[in-house]
Amino acid sequence: MRNSRLKDIRTAWKHSRFFFGKNKVMMIALGKGHADEYKDNLHKVSKYLKGEVGLLFTNKTKEEVQEHFSQFKEMDFARSGNKASMAVTLDEGPLEQFPHSMEPQLRQLGLPTALKKGDRTGRERAKGATKLFGIKMAEFKVLVNCMWIAESGEFEKMSEEGAEEEEEEMDDTEEEDD
Repeated sequence: MRNSRLKDIRTAWKHSRFFFGKNKVMMIALGKGHADEYKDNLHKVSKYLKGEVGLLFTNKTKEEVQEHFSQFKEMDFARSGNKASMAVTLDEGPLEQFPHSMEPQLRQLGLPTALKKGDRTGRERAKGATKLFGIKMAEFKVLVNCMWIAESGEFEKMSEEGAEEEEEEMDDTEEEDD
């Protein structure tokens, strides 16, 4: 997870609590099934604890939470494992923005280089060096997948992004439990 972006969210939502940690530990705390759930229907939230997720505890309304997080999107530098949203190619020639001492680092990032009298010469295409060139390809956003209301014990699925995959996985899990 991107700590600087999460820090901004935590600052904006000081009135609420965020929990990030091992998904299995959070599942055990909430309850994996009816028998061991902490409160009614809380085990349903456990089924959504997959991948990079966290828990938000707040007194704000559903509408306030959805409105804030639907508008919160920031571009960031892509990390390993992200799919590139565009191709980045460099023409052969000197790269004036980098000192010659960075040549080994550029090479390590997959940029074929050659030093000629201290001048860096890039060839072919840059791969993995987008941060050095200041190119932001990743979008940081928060999806609200589901919600549980403490007063009523009501559970509601919220996010539609990737919902089909989650439903298939949950159906498979429920079939295995039977």
